[in-house]
Amino acid sequence: MRHGSEPDEPVDALMSRTAGGDEEAFAGVYDALVQPVMGLACRILRDAAQAEEVTQEVMIEVWRTAGRFRPDRGSAKAWVLTLAHRRAVDRVRSAQARTEREQRAAVLAADRAFDQVAEAVEGDDERRRVHRCLASLARLQRVPLTLAYYQGMTYVEVARSLSTPEGTVKSRMRTGLEQLRRCLEADS
Repeated sequence: MRHGSEPDEPVDALMSRTAGGDEEAFAGVYDALVQPVMGLACRILRDAAQAEEVTQEVMIEVWRTAGRFRPDRGSAKAWVLTLAHRRAVDRVRSAQARTEREQRAAVLAADRAFDQVAEAVEGDDERRRVHRCLASLARLQRVPLTLAYYQGMTYVEVARSLSTPEGTVKSRMRTGLEQLRRCLEADS
């Protein structure tokens, strides 16, 4: 049950009211989206405590920045899940960077064979190429592919999280994969 909002009021309308400072509307947005945000954060972070922190941060950000929501660009749910995705991925990247710094420090202390260095360089180069090609895709193709490949979501889960028809998501993913393949082939 939502806090003081109409039970069937769409989240987009609640978000518009939230942008105007309506606390009851925000309570409705919170009730409607806190579980999907938590679920997405859990899938990305694989740690309930960190997912709770990210969820809290995202919902605070929604309250503070609701005026940035543009209904002509997508649903409120997709906007909030995009915020959650970015925040969770930033947290993962931060942890990865910390781990990589620690590993580099350990590597400097140890003697490494040339083949290990070459292999690491090739792996880093390949990751950079994939990230560059992924970044070159249109947002409509990039977001579903990112959700599918980096969070392990099925196209049905991607469609649900983006509030987009399954067939549309499948088509966008197929187009994105074709563009990604062409980019990687051109880059090699």
